[in-house]
Amino acid sequence: MASEPFNPEILSHVEKFWQGRKPHSPIYAFLLSDIKLTHASKGLVRARLQLTNNHVNAHGGIHGSVSATLIDRVGGMAIAAWDNRMKTGVSTDIHISYVGSAKDGDEIEVEGVAKKVGGTLAFTTATISKVVDGEPGPIIATGSHTKFVKA
Repeated sequence: MASEPFNPEILSHVEKFWQGRKPHSPIYAFLLSDIKLTHASKGLVRARLQLTNNHVNAHGGIHGSVSATLIDRVGGMAIAAWDNRMKTGVSTDIHISYVGSAKDGDEIEVEGVAKKVGGTLAFTTATISKVVDGEPGPIIATGSHTKFVKA
């Protein structure tokens, strides 16, 4: 899946999907208003976000809830990129492993991959990395996300 080439039509669809969702979710609007989609292909999306004070915990590192929100959101976008759907279901399970950190002012990249989208469930994975010299660098968190997608 990760070898799928960039597809501007899928990127346009995922951007439209995101713009339709953001106004209906105050948490997405607050935490992810500045996220920028950088890549989309079948079942794969990448986005970048510049961290601000709103994204960090009392110790100055990216807050775990921000990582969870990113994994949730990018999972939905990867499902939307699977087959250009506008409904991506509801979460049934999310798992996150926190392995690094980033701070206010750092840029991060999040990559979401839809591993399987079936008639009832969809399974996604995500990786959040710190951007170093314009490229994804150290991993901050990894996650898996299952969504109930049956209409």
